[in-house]
Amino acid sequence: MLIALLAEIAAQGAEHGEAGKPAFPPFETWHMPSQLFWLAVLFGILYLALSRVILPKLSDTLEKRSDRIASDLDQAARLNDQATEAQQALELRIAQAKSKARETAEKAREKMDAEMAAETSRVDAEIEKNLEAADERIASLRVKAMKNVEQIAIDAADAIVGRFGVSASKSELKKAVTAALE
Repeated sequence: MLIALLAEIAAQGAEHGEAGKPAFPPFETWHMPSQLFWLAVLFGILYLALSRVILPKLSDTLEKRSDRIASDLDQAARLNDQATEAQQALELRIAQAKSKARETAEKAREKMDAEMAAETSRVDAEIEKNLEAADERIASLRVKAMKNVEQIAIDAADAIVGRFGVSASKSELKKAVTAALE
């Protein structure tokens, strides 16, 4: 078919007045059989090289690549699952640590409250004891002061009565002062 097409093109060239010129050498009909032979040989060799060597290597490479991608995707999914589990475990540990910290803080607060209550009661008892001792001292000082006041009042009454020129015994003066102080 190709030969017939080329022959027709050569014939058309001859009709247009190119009969005196030599034809383009590859289009000369006596070259056609050898050209077709070598075309068939080269395409055969190319077909064999492609089908036996290049295409199997190419398909093997594509298959390996596809397997590698599938393996990598499986590994990525597995690692993602592990990371999710690790994150959940970490969140659980954090929650446990927070709970333990709250418990420790609560125990420390209770211990401090108990210590504070004990210290407060000890200080209150000490203050109460000191107040009682102070009240006793004040009462003792008041009694002493009252005795001194009574004696001073008796002495003052004796001096005053003596100035008026009246004399009174110490027992009378003491009765009068005691009655006045009550």
